[in-house]
Amino acid sequence: MNISLKNQRILVTGASRGIGRAIARQLSESGAEVIVHYNSNTEEAESLLSQFKTPGFMESCDLSDSGKVVGFIPALIKKYGPLTGLVNNAGVSIPAKDTLPTDEWLKIWEKTMAINSTAVGILCKEFVDQAKSQQNGRIITISSRAAFRGDTTDYLAYAASKGSLVSLTRSIARHYGKIGIKAFLIAPGFTRTDMANEILSEYGEDFALNDIALNELTLPEDIAPMVTLLCSGLADHATGTSIDINAGSYVR
Repeated sequence: MNISLKNQRILVTGASRGIGRAIARQLSESGAEVIVHYNSNTEEAESLLSQFKTPGFMESCDLSDSGKVVGFIPALIKKYGPLTGLVNNAGVSIPAKDTLPTDEWLKIWEKTMAINSTAVGILCKEFVDQAKSQQNGRIITISSRAAFRGDTTDYLAYAASKGSLVSLTRSIARHYGKIGIKAFLIAPGFTRTDMANEILSEYGEDFALNDIALNELTLPEDIAPMVTLLCSGLADHATGTSIDINAGSYVR
């Protein structure tokens, strides 16, 4: 099956590395015009653009600051034109032991929620605002296995933030479908990224391998093709669905 995303303009958040980088590259290879969002890693974003098969752009925004997130999509539209797709990939996973003083624990909770949940809500709202007039648009949100399975006590904020994306996606899918707006959620498990490598260096690779049904850890490149398919319109009747890509570590 040949997937062409020609004439599509898609924003990918957190695209300078990890899963977002693989997604942005795959979308470009399929013909989309990709806007690479990043926070501060300008060098990595520039490196990614140099690999694109189609014209692409890079834009910075601090997703932890709601004041900066509000208006981000309208500014992109003014600069580049309407968006056909939004891939909410950016996120943080900050450990917070339950033995921390509550005020320190709360700071981690609030930062996690700001980036993983609040920013996504704002981006979805502003994407929908412009997609209404187009009568077309697709939102693909990267959640986590933790949204369904839960996580350890160190990552309560992470699991809670990713869980909020499930109901957000389902609500958008159910209530905007008749005006051409579709929404999908992908829930990866442990994926080999820079973030995951920090955990592997502490606990060892067997820690992750023992939890999955396959012989090797999921790579970012294992997730990108599904995002490309969802962006293509070939799976629009799956709107509202949650798709697990977790190497069989959690089967629902």
